[in-house]
Amino acid sequence: MVLENQVVLVTGAGDGIGAAVSRAMAAAGAHVVCVDIDLETARRTAAVVAGEGVESLALRTDVGAVDAIEGMLAATMERFGRLDVIVNNAGVTRKADIMDLTEADWDRIHRVNAKGVFFCLQGAARRMIDQGGGRIINMASIAGRGYAGTSNAAYAASKGAVIALTKTAAQQLGRHNITVNAICPGVTRTALLDQIFTTLHETEGISKANAEARAARPIPLGRVNEPEDIAAMAVFLASPGARNITGQAFNVDGGLITS
Repeated sequence: MVLENQVVLVTGAGDGIGAAVSRAMAAAGAHVVCVDIDLETARRTAAVVAGEGVESLALRTDVGAVDAIEGMLAATMERFGRLDVIVNNAGVTRKADIMDLTEADWDRIHRVNAKGVFFCLQGAARRMIDQGGGRIINMASIAGRGYAGTSNAAYAASKGAVIALTKTAAQQLGRHNITVNAICPGVTRTALLDQIFTTLHETEGISKANAEARAARPIPLGRVNEPEDIAAMAVFLASPGARNITGQAFNVDGGLITS
């Protein structure tokens, strides 16, 4: 129980990676605040978390809105009195060629993936400074490192921003005993990936099974991630074993890219 009685907030906790992270944090002994724009999915994850014998809280929050982020953090502090770890996982994308992206696409993706991560990080850090430290974990992507199979260029740019933010935040928050790290998932079995496979089926006539096989082919380990693979890294970064690790972005991708 390496995180016993820690308070962990996870955005995008309703399904996929966020739900897996929430479950893993609870299994490690943490109380978990499950945040999602869809309250019902947040409640579903919170119910699973509570089954681990820890406390949970479900919140509906649009992390693209700064006022909503402040409300989320205030509700967490009111319920638990502290915030030890935040996992900035919420994200959006769509499959699109660079020449098909619109201003609306750019604004939607960066509003959540970049702006949302920054203001969640800033707001959490403000509370962590007051309490003497904490852990911030940002969900980036190998798309931010130049992965050619990214869903689109705007998404890649947003995840590159998360990696850069992680490094700068680590440098500036270290004096407050706050670590800041990023996880860069590769191809991962989530609703977002299923959405991309659906688009490929509709536009190129490729079955979902063939789309997944094509995505897995260049991965040295020969398989796509399960959400639990990402969750395991998140628990490690929140654990005492990672107390002196900060400013890093860790690929979890089966060896797909090596930088």
